[in-house]
Amino acid sequence: MRTLQTATLLASTAGAALMAGLFCAFAYAVMPGLSRADDRGFVQSMQHINRAIINGWFLTPFLLPLPLLVLATVLAAKGHSPGALPWIIAALVLYGAAFLVTGTQNVPLNDALDKVPLDSTPDRLRDARAAFENSWARWNTVRAVLHTASLGALLWALHLHGQAAGELSS
Repeated sequence: MRTLQTATLLASTAGAALMAGLFCAFAYAVMPGLSRADDRGFVQSMQHINRAIINGWFLTPFLLPLPLLVLATVLAAKGHSPGALPWIIAALVLYGAAFLVTGTQNVPLNDALDKVPLDSTPDRLRDARAAFENSWARWNTVRAVLHTASLGALLWALHLHGQAAGELSS
């Protein structure tokens, strides 16, 4: 069971790291870069990005950590690295909160922007961008912070898990 818990923690940590990195990159590079585009270029770029990102390379590290963290919590509660349990729970709560932000804030904004025809009037493109850009960027920063905090909790849980393994072999 210890090996299973180690595997769940490592895979969850990798997923949290990938998501933290992706959303942080959007916060400090992608959105500031796109802010320099004209309205049509901004809308078109975000539509392309939002369509392209729905693939297995994104969905696997985005979705898989949740069930793995639930399993890691159960294993820790059963006595496998009990000292890591509060940190695993913290990681699960933080990751779950980031997941909810994505589903309740960023995805609806993506869906609304996706419906804007690129041959719309300049006013329509400006209004669509205005309804999207600042709100999406703000919620993206929130999820980047939550994923980064989840990653930190997971790294500490892994440390404690490793310490517990050392104590068992002593």
